[in-house]
Amino acid sequence: MADINARDTKLIQYLNEAYGKEKELETALQAHIAMTTKTPYRKRLQDHLKETKGHARQVERRIKQLGGKAEAGPIASGPEVLADAAIGIKAVASKAVAAAQGPLHALRGTGEAEKMLKNARTEYHNEFAEIGFYAGIEAFADSVGDKDTAKLARGIRREEERMAKFLEKQIPQLAKAVAREEVPAAERRNGRSSSRRASSARRSSSRSGSSSNGSSSGSRKRSSGSTSARSSSARSKSGSTARKSSGSTARKSSGSTRASSARGKSTSARSKSGSARSKSTSARSKSGSSRAGSRSRSSR
Repeated sequence: MADINARDTKLIQYLNEAYGKEKELETALQAHIAMTTKTPYRKRLQDHLKETKGHARQVERRIKQLGGKAEAGPIASGPEVLADAAIGIKAVASKAVAAAQGPLHALRGTGEAEKMLKNARTEYHNEFAEIGFYAGIEAFADSVGDKDTAKLARGIRREEERMAKFLEKQIPQLAKAVAREEVPAAERRNGRSSSRRASSARRSSSRSGSSSNGSSSGSRKRSSGSTSARSSSARSKSGSTARKSSGSTARKSSGSTRASSARGKSTSARSKSGSARSKSTSARSKSGSSRAGSRSRSSR
């Protein structure tokens, strides 16, 4: 057999891990189906058991195509020998553990509904473990250019996701069945009554708080309105005082201007009167001088 390159060695390792998980779940699902009394749930587990066996066959086939062997031991020399041997041992051990868990799962819970609920939780956990395996294989195969392995992993992952969604819806239904089966009706009713009373109390408290807040808000609004009115009144008074002061100042200024104008006119009048008197005096002086000259000529 030719040596397997590093890429295919890693792919075989990851596929072997997924193969071991598929074989483990085959055993667990068979045990859970035997314990399931709810018909739709039992039917879905049977369908998924067929899917799981199909997944194991597909993965085993792909491992062989890459030159490996499912649950195989050494395929190369060196550190890879130990790694692959460990993978094979882990796969066998996982299957053995699953086989041992079957009888233990039959003992879990105090009634049928609780057994199915605990099984569903285990199955839900395992589905996400498988989703993790195949998501990793898909991404790795894409990264190294192995389209066939990536396509295989993607297809299986989608089937595991569908089963996980089914279980996600199934778990709440099974939990309610446990409540009906194991909790007395009176206690369930009292629990609901207490819940309703608590809810009513919260609503009442909420309404009371809302009313109190409304009253407080109204009081604050009235106080604010009163304060606003007082502030407006104060501004009005201030404006009136300012207008009065401005009017008084304007009147005083106007009176002062008129008085100043009157004084100026009086001074001008006095100035004109003085000028007239000066002209009259000059005329009289000229008249006297004329008479004196006439008398002098007459004397000669």
